[in-house]
Amino acid sequence: MAGLFDKQADFYLDARPTYPTHWYSMLAALTPHHSLAWDVGTGNGQAAIAVAEHYEQVIGTDVSEGQLKLAMPHPHVQYLHTPLSITDDELVALIGGENSVDLVTVAQAVHWFDLPKFYSLVTHLLRKPGGVIAVWGYNDIVVSPIFDPIMKRFHNTTLPYWNPNIQYIFDAYKTLPFPFESVGLGCEGKPQLLDIPKELSFEGFLRMLMSWSAVITAKDQGIDLLSESVVKEFENAWGGPKLIRSVIYKGFMLVGKVKL
Repeated sequence: MAGLFDKQADFYLDARPTYPTHWYSMLAALTPHHSLAWDVGTGNGQAAIAVAEHYEQVIGTDVSEGQLKLAMPHPHVQYLHTPLSITDDELVALIGGENSVDLVTVAQAVHWFDLPKFYSLVTHLLRKPGGVIAVWGYNDIVVSPIFDPIMKRFHNTTLPYWNPNIQYIFDAYKTLPFPFESVGLGCEGKPQLLDIPKELSFEGFLRMLMSWSAVITAKDQGIDLLSESVVKEFENAWGGPKLIRSVIYKGFMLVGKVKL
């Protein structure tokens, strides 16, 4: 999976929606201490930098070196490459040791993880009591009544090319295992639904689609899902290539603490 995200890195840098700043204030209010946060699958560092407004130190980790090369620097954020070969004990020591982390965040990435392994790491690392884990993602984008059915049809063409784990995203994390005690912001089986507004250009929209792993996988197999005719249909429904639109990404979040 790391190699796939290395291929995506250039597109991915500006393809993600910007998560609302009040999300991070909301999460910070849940933890009594604000010394150390761990942003996992940090990618370009968007979430890590926002978390750093509330925590003294943030460690952003990723299995993809390509993503980390594009990560945005911040004086309170340290980016670390964590290859799949790293042991659990090494990773715990690297982050800060047992019972050291106040907040763990995972933005649009936890569905790719080895969940039992990751949740075991989180349980070791989170400060007890008081530490919190928050995972979130997004799936649909709402643009307009004309555009949205075209997007739905395009999405259907990508289905054969996704990794099976993407089903968690399609299900808005309703089926994602999450063995943590609820703190009032979603719980296993019942994620908190959240809208993510964004001003988006047509070029930005296309770059988002080009960053999809299914589109890249199909292209590697000689199939161009974003053909000229598909792009033109999107462009016409968007209202032209120069139009900036107010769109809504449909987000969802699960937040919890270690069960004592």
